[in-house]
Amino acid sequence: MKPIIGVMPLWDNGKDSIWMLPGYMDGISEAGGTPVIFPFSRDAEELAGLVELCGGILFTGGHDVSPGLYHEEPLPGLVSCCEKRDVMEAIVLRAAIELDRPILGICRGIQFINAALGGSLYQDLPSQHPSRVEHHQRAPYDVPVHDVELKENTPLSGCLGVDRLAVNSCHHQAVKALAPGLESMATSPDGLTEALYMPAVKFLWAVQWHPEFSYKSDANSRKIFKAFVDAAK
Repeated sequence: MKPIIGVMPLWDNGKDSIWMLPGYMDGISEAGGTPVIFPFSRDAEELAGLVELCGGILFTGGHDVSPGLYHEEPLPGLVSCCEKRDVMEAIVLRAAIELDRPILGICRGIQFINAALGGSLYQDLPSQHPSRVEHHQRAPYDVPVHDVELKENTPLSGCLGVDRLAVNSCHHQAVKALAPGLESMATSPDGLTEALYMPAVKFLWAVQWHPEFSYKSDANSRKIFKAFVDAAK
């Protein structure tokens, strides 16, 4: 039986509506999982019950993570948050770790996981961490725009079998200080954490780039989805 993968919903403020990029769903399906989009909820019992039904949880991209999670005030005019999503995902993350469900974070996902577990973020890279490295590419989004260096003896390097990887990139926030219990698996040329994991649990990986855009053309993106879904079986 295919493992059910709970997918965190994207939110459209203008339409007051849940939406989803097909790459998250299709990437999971092609890796052998059954993706299911979670509803928005603040009900901890309901959300924990849904997590228990799932083999794994995917934290998707989207809105900026609220600086309140890491005890900062938002930079004026530079941060666009979704408070109800932060609340919901904090409940889901806590339940998934307690139940030892495999977790994969992508883009906002790596940022949210790090912030929720006690780390901090750059709220806005252009103003707080200026660099010549392209972190906010324009379409097409499946084209690599910079390299990352994978750290030896980490799960990601073991999975991909390489020490350097060309990745796509579209973000303006990023991991600043790693949360306790998390370790880096890859860094960009300008020193940002591009992938992390939690050694103490079965499977918690997160990447800053976008395998949901590149999985069709990039074998390494497919390997990331496959490792996650296999862990959820």
